[in-house]
Amino acid sequence: MGLVFRRSKELGRGVRLNASHRGVSFSKRLGRATVDSRGRITVRLFKGLTWHGRLWR
Repeated sequence: MGLVFRRSKELGRGVRLNASHRGVSFSKRLGRATVDSRGRITVRLFKGLTWHGRLWR
């Protein structure tokens, strides 16, 4: 088990700046879905269950 660094700062309504050991990205919340600048999408299906996918590689 290793150490994990992750930091998030809200920039506005539904927009976040995310920083981790892998770099910096932005994310935008669109209803139940969240899309980030790295092409990932997360959809909250219901409480406790989410689906993760990719828009591009």
